[in-house]
Amino acid sequence: MNERQRLANLLRNCSKNLLLDRGLQAHGSVLRKGLGFDLMLNNDLIDMYSKCGRVGMARVVFDKMPERNVVSWTALMCGYLNNGNAKGSLSLFSVMGSSGIQPNEYTFSTNLKASGLLGIAENGMQIHNMCTKYGFEWVTVVSNAILDMYAKCGRVREASRMFSVMPAKSLITWNAMIAGYTVEGNGERALLLFRKMQELGEVPDEYTITSTLKACSGLGAIRQGSQIHSSLITRGFLCSVRTTIAGALVDMYVKCRHLTEAQRVFDQVEQKNLISWSVLILGYAQECNLTQAMDMFRQLRVSVCHQVDGFVLSSLMGAFADFALVEQGRQMHALTTKIPSGLDISVFNSILDMYLKCGLTDDAERLFNENPVRNVISWTIMITGYGKHGLGKQAMHLFDQMQLEDIEPDGVTYLAVLSACSHSGLIQECQEYFSRLCRDKQIKQTVEHYACMVDLLGRAGRLKEAKNMIHSMLLKPNIGIWQTLLSACRVHGEVKIGQEVGEMLLKLDGENPVNYVMLSNLYADTGYWKECERIRELFKRKGLKKEAGRSWVEIDKEVYFFYNGDETHPLTKKIHQVLKEMENRIKSEMGYVHGVRFTLHDVEEESKEESLRFHSEKLAIGLALVCGELEKGNRTIRIFKNLRVCGDCHAFIRGLSKVLEVVFLVRDANRFHKFEDGLCSCGDYW
Repeated sequence: MNERQRLANLLRNCSKNLLLDRGLQAHGSVLRKGLGFDLMLNNDLIDMYSKCGRVGMARVVFDKMPERNVVSWTALMCGYLNNGNAKGSLSLFSVMGSSGIQPNEYTFSTNLKASGLLGIAENGMQIHNMCTKYGFEWVTVVSNAILDMYAKCGRVREASRMFSVMPAKSLITWNAMIAGYTVEGNGERALLLFRKMQELGEVPDEYTITSTLKACSGLGAIRQGSQIHSSLITRGFLCSVRTTIAGALVDMYVKCRHLTEAQRVFDQVEQKNLISWSVLILGYAQECNLTQAMDMFRQLRVSVCHQVDGFVLSSLMGAFADFALVEQGRQMHALTTKIPSGLDISVFNSILDMYLKCGLTDDAERLFNENPVRNVISWTIMITGYGKHGLGKQAMHLFDQMQLEDIEPDGVTYLAVLSACSHSGLIQECQEYFSRLCRDKQIKQTVEHYACMVDLLGRAGRLKEAKNMIHSMLLKPNIGIWQTLLSACRVHGEVKIGQEVGEMLLKLDGENPVNYVMLSNLYADTGYWKECERIRELFKRKGLKKEAGRSWVEIDKEVYFFYNGDETHPLTKKIHQVLKEMENRIKSEMGYVHGVRFTLHDVEEESKEESLRFHSEKLAIGLALVCGELEKGNRTIRIFKNLRVCGDCHAFIRGLSKVLEVVFLVRDANRFHKFEDGLCSCGDYW
């Protein structure tokens, strides 16, 4: 073996085993032996430096070469791509076009992959056309790269077309197409393709299984996901050591709400990754098993293998925000000050959101003002929070201030300020912001922006104007905007427009129980009992079910959930007793009368009152009183509900705030209600 070949073999071994130090020594030998201009050795040097992560040195070798061939160009392109510089690869490909050297299949596949990673379909299509011109389109490595590029760029239709005409399909082909459908959200097609490839004798690999399990996660397809899990066990796949597959299984079981199975898979994994921890913790939190979620989070913190990252912190903070868990949120905030990832802007934003969703506007303001690093999301969170609390003026001030600080609002920010103005009844100001939005050519108006205006006009009783606005907008109205108008019709007892809108909703969205409930409530409120009964009968015949009302309260760091009519709590008798006592006090001191129109009309008056007493928000308040929250000196009681608070409960809590001299902060699905001294911050319109 001559010296030249020996050095080539040495460099290739260094590339394969990532031996940079030996590679540097070999480079020195190449120069000492006068082989610095040898084309083959220089190509090997480019490859070695690229694979060892020294692309800059690879570029130095490339630039000094007196002669280059397609291997030289392609090796450096691969180096750029594999070291995270897809743009560098495409830029070099462009320069190569004027060098007179013709690309080969690996040049094309490398730059198709670069286009896919960048999501630039236009570049990928140009390269596809070149592949066809040079006769490489049906070379397997190229056709697979074309298909994968289209899938990664979101052009799944073009990928599917390519897949259907490819003369030869490898496992890589099937994987790219299944992944493309999964990412697009077309899980049904992904599963169909998964079955078909096996029928044709193709054996799935780890990548196939992972993509298909993600498709099952998106669909909530527990049966298919469980079958895949069973087949893995049958085929001898050791999920305990296949971290990627195990993570996908945990995710699938969590998304399908089978947490016992998710935990079982998680426990079997030898090397648990951070994603699996995060998925399972959030799964428990979303299923209201907050004790288990926090226990797992504590285990993660002491794990020597993982450092909690910003994604886990912000995600868990989001769960605390959704359930308004003040104490847990404060603990998490304290933790973020002690670890590096706590400095992430996403973590800061999630803490801000948590305080606002827990009703702690002062804490949110203080945090916002103290932090010099704020992005448009930070400002939008604050504006949204002010709006939910009925603080429209503060929201407007913040919106104007952010622009003075050269932070440009986006469509979501405009939505936040419009909603804030609507909640506070600021008609003129809301119209001005909407006009500003329409003049801004950089931001597209959405149906949701118009819905804020419809809500604003509806609140003011200007229902015909609201209806005309929907008909005049250039965008296609969605279900939500019609529901907004119907809700306003109910508040103002406008049967004619309400009936027209309600019947339209039943035709457009006939499987949505919300539409039936809203229309039947309108008829009940206005005394149209026959129409009300007709809608309720239709509702029953379709087998629809209204979402259950659920409220919760946090007492001594424990969260207690109640449903309407719930009798599962061990203190139920005492809760009923204290609620009856409170009713009597409000009746005698403030003349409170049950809003019996908020319950069924075909039962006795006494039964109506009894039914209203057991609404979930009242039960949560009852528990707080039974547990002595007032005696502990707590003058603010926080209650949270997943649906809109009903009119009777609103009147009850308003009266209770007066007789007990307590502030009740109630967050429902729409906004915050601050009940104080017999008044509510919403002005009795919500």
